[in-house]
Amino acid sequence: MSTNGIEMIFLETHNWGKAVKFFQSLGYELEFDTGHGSGQLRNTTGPALFIAERPETEETRLQLVLGVPDADSLRVDPGIEVVSEPEDTHYGTREMVVRDPDGRTWTLSAPSKGE
Repeated sequence: MSTNGIEMIFLETHNWGKAVKFFQSLGYELEFDTGHGSGQLRNTTGPALFIAERPETEETRLQLVLGVPDADSLRVDPGIEVVSEPEDTHYGTREMVVRDPDGRTWTLSAPSKGE
């Protein structure tokens, strides 16, 4: 399987408003706001940035999302550790998570078959 490279950066924050203002000051524009502490920003180049607010009691994380051309491509070589099998998401993609040799997880994302 071959990827399309980094398609999105998924970033969790403890303060949605402050995070959006920070990235807007760096040239990102708000593409959409879900209305419940999350949304997507873009600049003229590079991957989209999706930010989601989490409670102060939870750790925040940063996840790089690699795009794949289609949901049928969500297969990996037998030597790669699969953390979660391909599944449809509520936001219109089909995703799986794999782990690299150093223990980092990577999300592989394709448009869902229904899209």
